[in-house]
Amino acid sequence: MADTLRAAAFLDKGGTGKTTTTAHLGVALSEQGHDVLLIDLAGKQGDLAKHFGVWGQYREQIDTDEAWPNISTVFDDAWDTIAGKLGDDAVADLVIATDEGPDLIPAHPGLDTLDAELGNIDDARERYSRLEQFLDEYVDPLSYDVVLIDLPGMTNNVSYNGLWAARHVITPVEMGPFEAEQADALRQDLEKIDENFAVDIELSLVLPNKVDTRTNLAEEYLESFQEAYPDAIAPAYVPYSQDIRNAAESGETAFAIAEPSTTAGRARDAYLNAASALVEQLDGETDE
Repeated sequence: MADTLRAAAFLDKGGTGKTTTTAHLGVALSEQGHDVLLIDLAGKQGDLAKHFGVWGQYREQIDTDEAWPNISTVFDDAWDTIAGKLGDDAVADLVIATDEGPDLIPAHPGLDTLDAELGNIDDARERYSRLEQFLDEYVDPLSYDVVLIDLPGMTNNVSYNGLWAARHVITPVEMGPFEAEQADALRQDLEKIDENFAVDIELSLVLPNKVDTRTNLAEEYLESFQEAYPDAIAPAYVPYSQDIRNAAESGETAFAIAEPSTTAGRARDAYLNAASALVEQLDGETDE
């Protein structure tokens, strides 16, 4: 792939599995031979770094004021000046390697005030394009194949930056009426962004998540999502698995489990299939 492909995990609701999805898709893409960078904008708690067992190390750097520059710094008016002074170390200092393949730019407490800081920028295009400028000028030259961005579970200036920069959205959805409504609302919001700013953002992957097909309701919602998003629905759903939760608490993904349960094995297969579908979707749209 000649160009770096980008996608952002987003739904205007917390707890749908955006961070877990970002982590597992990142590892799945790495296993398929892609160089992957993950960026955590979801909040100062560092959940994506926790998924890979690197948050404790980074937290120590934060506590000793050594985590600078960081992800919140790249949104600053002075970022170009900072990067110019630091040279090649500017972006290198942001990135942490993981043991499972992807590189990671972790969250930072500076994200806590970023929404308000961006809100002080009067020009909407300038407000929403800060991350895009950073990726274009500083990340694309690093030649990653895929950049995945984990966004907050709410619509704000930070999530708009991620959507604007990625132009492609990954939406993990649980099987319920509220999630269906939020996914439809997201599609409408993306259409409004296109109407107001002529920025085309595609809903590229809808991933049914934590699915328990023992219930008729889950089967019904699976069918409804397949009908509503025929071009974006993932080829397989991710089943609910306690193994995935246990792995996350241990600082790893399901791909690192030595002896996965049946549901964890099915989840890994679903993520691998979703990763392949995502690359095909993104690569095809990039070539158009």
